[in-house]
Amino acid sequence: MVKRYGPTTALADGRLTVLPGESHALVGRNGAGKSTLVRILTGLQAPDEGTVRFDGEPAPPLTDRDAWRRKVACVYQHPTVVPELTVAENLFINRQPLHRGFISWRRLKSEAAALLDTWDVRVDPGARTADLKVEDRQMVEIARALSFGARFIVLDEPTAQLDNREIERLFTRMRALQDSGVTFLFISHHLQEVYEVCQTVTVLRDARWITTAPVADLPRQALVEAMAGETIAEAAERQRAAEAAGPVLLDVRGLRSAAYENVDLTVRRGEVVGLAGSSASGKIELAETFTGLHTPTGGTARLDGAPLPFGDVRGALAAGVGFVPRDRHEQGLVFGMSIGDNATLSVLDRLGRFGFVGPDRKRGVATGLIERLDIHAEGPEQPVSDLSGGNAQKVVMARALASDPRLLVLVNPTAGVDVKSKESLLARVDSAREDGTAVLVVSDELDDLRRCDRVLVLFHGRVVAEHPAGWRDHELIASIEGVDHG
Repeated sequence: MVKRYGPTTALADGRLTVLPGESHALVGRNGAGKSTLVRILTGLQAPDEGTVRFDGEPAPPLTDRDAWRRKVACVYQHPTVVPELTVAENLFINRQPLHRGFISWRRLKSEAAALLDTWDVRVDPGARTADLKVEDRQMVEIARALSFGARFIVLDEPTAQLDNREIERLFTRMRALQDSGVTFLFISHHLQEVYEVCQTVTVLRDARWITTAPVADLPRQALVEAMAGETIAEAAERQRAAEAAGPVLLDVRGLRSAAYENVDLTVRRGEVVGLAGSSASGKIELAETFTGLHTPTGGTARLDGAPLPFGDVRGALAAGVGFVPRDRHEQGLVFGMSIGDNATLSVLDRLGRFGFVGPDRKRGVATGLIERLDIHAEGPEQPVSDLSGGNAQKVVMARALASDPRLLVLVNPTAGVDVKSKESLLARVDSAREDGTAVLVVSDELDDLRRCDRVLVLFHGRVVAEHPAGWRDHELIASIEGVDHG
């Protein structure tokens, strides 16, 4: 398979052979090409090169949606059922049984009950779908797909919202469906799940097929090596950064919420600490808690000895927290305002008295930030909407630094920027370290985390590993994926 989007090659060499009745894992880091391959496999997009065949027959044309539904279905991490409808209504939506031109509710319920019974899905057909557990909603979606005739089901991150007991029940149901002739393509960031439920695994890396092998024949370290693209050698001995590097600025004890639990961490003056983990690890929610965006259900966080004000963004800013949010478009910039307005939003109280902002002073501060961050612009009055992605992200970083924070929280700080801008933004991290700022970096990009003095890994809301500077890719990825090398 080859799929391009303009100059970007999303899939350069996609290959997949799934045998009847197996659970086949598809793994790879973010950007490996998994989502693109799934869109092609489910008929949402056509490949630029390559072919798809089901049971030896060519895939239907993209316009024939009914034919695709008879071949394959995808159950996504977030449910596609209509929550306010009943289970029966969701199972036969847009194809309800009719009697004299009207929906036959009796037949609808009886046919839904028969379908659920056929696939041993123990759910009340008359129940409102919104009231179901996540695992039961997933089974309803699987039953709906099977009712079209599909026997090949793609499960995209199906365990992301499940606890351990629910995951085990899902796996039990998957095994039973396999025995009934259903085939699964299983996509997960948690590699231990691959070993629990799958017979075969295919690895994609950098938009290319790397290997397909029986799970039983592929040791976990070899699987991580295939995903990371590194030779696994014995790790060189490393020493942790000296405790005397600086006093503790951020001290977190027993912090917990719906997204994370019992988190203890410290960040010292002039130290850069990374937070890594999958999208469901709780890392972003944890970082956003320190910026006043969330209120935890328990635990404490102190900045330079004083309690951080949870759930109070203005209070967190006043306490000395600078913040680069995860999405500059939604959270980082006001696109109807100028570069200068955006860069100084966090320090308006310093630019005038009694609620009035001095324009000359604002212009001076903004110009200084533009020079400090090397923002390529005509001047502070230029609309921020005119800037490239890299320069727009520098404006967000400029605003975070404008308040001279004691704690700088960066979430995906180089997302969607070019290589030169990325290096410039990461250089600001080094500058903050030299200035004695405590820095917390949350990112999916390994290059962002390499600047860190140490990296903490979250897995299902818990800190499960700590890697000092000098870690190797395969080691960090193994922790993120939950692979136990013990």
